[in-house]
Amino acid sequence: MKIAIVGAGNVGRAIARELIENKHHVLLIDRDPKALKMDTVPEAEWLLADACEISSLDNAKLSTCQVLVAATGDDKVNLVSSLLAKTEYGVPRVVARINHPKNEWLFDSSWGVDVAVSTPRIISALVEEAVTVGDVVRLFSLKRGGANLVEITLPEGAKASGRTVGEIAFPAGSSLASIVRDGHVITPQDQDMLMSGDELIFVSTAAAEKLLKDCLLGF
Repeated sequence: MKIAIVGAGNVGRAIARELIENKHHVLLIDRDPKALKMDTVPEAEWLLADACEISSLDNAKLSTCQVLVAATGDDKVNLVSSLLAKTEYGVPRVVARINHPKNEWLFDSSWGVDVAVSTPRIISALVEEAVTVGDVVRLFSLKRGGANLVEITLPEGAKASGRTVGEIAFPAGSSLASIVRDGHVITPQDQDMLMSGDELIFVSTAAAEKLLKDCLLGF
């Protein structure tokens, strides 16, 4: 898969390394010559260009990319490059980095964004997840489809403890994606029994989130 990354800073380069390790072809784009540290990701293709300009994106052959990642430290650049990628080049999947929480509301399909990644939100969610038991914690939001990735840790005495996955009627609009137990990830099967201390990861709509707590905890 060919993936274009706008922004060759620390974040962009780190993403590029991960993707290259997973056998993807990566193009790094940045308008700052000082950011073109090609020796740090020698396997990537590099392009000195402004991703907010059509002529630059033509040179990048963006129409041949399956994914664009807008990973700069400037929300305006990330929004404009996302919009151009989606509307002018028909890139199937656009992932954009949000740097400032006040701009989060802009990062949706109207700007061509399929998945918005808010660094402040992720950090706060991870803090919540580490210290919260018995509450639904939103980890990640998918703009397309209105789904969220949420986590709930079962406390002692939870309604779902001691019951199998197949015995529980999860709310419509929610799907149990994985069970994390003692540092191991379990792909849930109907016969798997839930236990106190299990971290349950769901893909869920906002409406279903409100029902999960009652369904799993019962108090």
